[in-house]
Amino acid sequence: MSAQHWSHGATAAPTAPADRDRHAWIAPTVATVLLLFLAPAALLFGGLSAMATDSCGPDDCPDALMTQLTVIYSTLTFGGIVTLGAWLASWVLPWTPRWSGWRSGLAALALLPPVLVLLLVFSLPMP
Repeated sequence: MSAQHWSHGATAAPTAPADRDRHAWIAPTVATVLLLFLAPAALLFGGLSAMATDSCGPDDCPDALMTQLTVIYSTLTFGGIVTLGAWLASWVLPWTPRWSGWRSGLAALALLPPVLVLLLVFSLPMP
C-alpha cells in the first residue's frame, strides 16, 4: 500500500449517516428504567394477589374477585411475552427518524402489562 492510501484512510473521520436519529435511544431507555421498577413490583403484587381469597376460599369468593384474579394471572403470563417483545423491538428497530414513532409506541406498549397488573391488584374487589 502506498503512503497516499494509508494516510488517506487514517485521516478520514467516520461520519454518521445523515438520516440517523440522534434521540432514538430516549424512548427505549425510559422504558428500560421504568421496567426495572414496574416489572418486579407487578410480579410481586400479582403473585401475592391470590391471598385475597384467603378469607372466603376459592369456592365461595365473589365472581368479580375471581374474574379479576384470572385477568391478573393471564396478564402476568401473556403480558410478559408482550413486554419482552415490545421492549426488545424498541431497541432493535433501525435508529432512523422513519422508525421513531414505532420505537416510542413499542416502548410504551412494553410498559402496559405491568401497569395493568398493578392497577388490577390495587383495585381488587373486597371478598
